[in-house]
Amino acid sequence: MTSGGSDKHNRWQHQGENTTQSATDQNEEPANLEQMLNTLRDGVGDRETVSIKTMLDAAGSRSFAPALLVAGLIMFSPLSGIPGLPTTAAILVLLIASQMLLGRDYFWLPSAIERRSISRQKLETLLRWCYPVAAFIDRFLKPRLTLLTEGLGTVVIAVAGILVALSVPPMEIFPFLATTAGAVLIVLALALIANDGVFALAAIGMIALLIGILIYNFL
Repeated sequence: MTSGGSDKHNRWQHQGENTTQSATDQNEEPANLEQMLNTLRDGVGDRETVSIKTMLDAAGSRSFAPALLVAGLIMFSPLSGIPGLPTTAAILVLLIASQMLLGRDYFWLPSAIERRSISRQKLETLLRWCYPVAAFIDRFLKPRLTLLTEGLGTVVIAVAGILVALSVPPMEIFPFLATTAGAVLIVLALALIANDGVFALAAIGMIALLIGILIYNFL
């Protein structure tokens, strides 16, 4: 690797160095968006291509919230402009949310989905795009209204995730809408991760608006 490439790699490795410590270092699941980004950054190692399976494994578990967050990050970032990738992420969400609705503790994905990959450069782009967003969002994230994120609340969140997933394929015609769907998934996943019912309510409101915009554009 050239010296310039090494410098670029080192800058990427140390991004967020002075912020929240990586959840991987703490041997626990991410507690907010910035920790999730740090976990992805640290977990993919030196791979030149990064599969969905690698990203999910880097999240540290087969639990639902980190996986929904990975899908949301893919759709929210400039990666949503890659043809077919938002739909792949939507299928990922549909499978995860459906298994969440069935009350499973962990999820299973077909290998065809897990093998989908992006280049390391695109992952770096995703992280650079999302770190400033994380710095803003995480300030408002905290446990509250936990009734909306536990028990029956998780059923509502699972149904909300399914609605977002089903709405994504037609959104590929309108790139900005696909990005908005990613934002909704991020808020939904963070609600679960932080037990934040206010974020859950915000995500449900965003879904209603998103579906309304989609209906308006197709009528």
